Amino acid sequence: MIRLLYNLLFPLVFVILLPGFLARMMRRGNFRKDFTQRLARYTPDLRARFHDGEWIWVHAVSVGELLVALKVVDELHRRHPQWRFAVSSTTSTAHALAASRQSGWLVPVYTPLDFPSIVRRALDAVHPRAVILTESEMWPNFVWMARKRNIPVLLVNARVSPRSERRYRRFAPVLRSVTRHLSAVGLQEPGHAALWSHLGLPPDRLHTTGSVKYDPAAATGAPRDFRGILHAWGLGQGTPIVLAGSTHDGEEEILADSLHKIRETIPAACLILVPRHVERTGAILDRLAASGFRTARRTNEPDASAPDILLIDTTGELSDWYACAHVVFIGKSLAGKGGQNPVEAILAGRPVLFGPHMENFGSLARTLLDAGGAIEVCDAATLAAAAVDLLSDDTRRTAVATRGTGVLHPHRGATARTADLVESVIGTP
Repeated sequence: MIRLLYNLLFPLVFVILLPGFLARMMRRGNFRKDFTQRLARYTPDLRARFHDGEWIWVHAVSVGELLVALKVVDELHRRHPQWRFAVSSTTSTAHALAASRQSGWLVPVYTPLDFPSIVRRALDAVHPRAVILTESEMWPNFVWMARKRNIPVLLVNARVSPRSERRYRRFAPVLRSVTRHLSAVGLQEPGHAALWSHLGLPPDRLHTTGSVKYDPAAATGAPRDFRGILHAWGLGQGTPIVLAGSTHDGEEEILADSLHKIRETIPAACLILVPRHVERTGAILDRLAASGFRTARRTNEPDASAPDILLIDTTGELSDWYACAHVVFIGKSLAGKGGQNPVEAILAGRPVLFGPHMENFGSLARTLLDAGGAIEVCDAATLAAAAVDLLSDDTRRTAVATRGTGVLHPHRGATARTADLVESVIGTP
């Protein structure tokens, strides 16, 4: 009955949401490339690749989940070089990032729309040995049809925010029709087990692996060195830099106001802005025009005049820019709600500031604050005061960063434990 109702209601909901979905795709750009994959229409070359050998389907909705998925995939490939992975995502930004990793053993695809005929066609084409879902993505038809074909389905790095827990409990009778088909769930924290038990998972399918996002051991490679770019813009090694990562609408103005206040004490301070959605670049520049600051774009040719604000209008570079900062502000936590992931900044050895809205990372944010490994701010004035305090005191800056890194230690090895879980479910050749 639940499947019938879902398949009757999903087309109606899809039609209602379609205009907003299309507008968002057009705003983010590059949506035409591989668009037909959303309908499980693949090129002959891609279909031929899928028929050559066994594949594991790994799904992640957007960039954050994709980064987790890629860490797990890299670990599995290190252990089993013969394994091949179809990595699906929903957004064009995540798809482009996955495409940058394309290789003989990794193929990026778009997530098929969750209509029975489309999902059936996608599974016929890929014929995966197993399906690995990341964090919270459980499309019902995709799960139901995979299990009907005896394909094991795992959910790894399962994320449970207070908001999602309330939603899961409210719709538990419906969700149980999906979750009961999961072969295993990798929990970020032991305390999440009660919710998944409530959703119908027996204890032997629940495994505490820790958070792959928070796994210090999973950081790969040295960051790209962008100091040459800063130097070309006249921003030398001694320039105090505040970097705001993954900012959302409304936060850029707050940060510009904060820079005014910071410069009352530290006149040489510079702000680097890395918006979450690069398609907002034009709107951000329009709003910053009233700030009185000279703003330069990352893609502009440097000139002799050092900018007050450097706007990063490219994607996939945030983690590397952290290495250039002295203090980092985590976006979507002041004007937005839910917050962005602070882990990459912490792993880069930088002290982090964030606003009161870190709901998506609530447990981590509370632990960081309790340990003195992060500082909470509430507006431009408190952000400026905290930044001045850190920029003026090297010892204080190092202490906050070190305590932040210490908070991540319990998650060390989460990527390896997640790979162990995958192996235990799907076996090894």
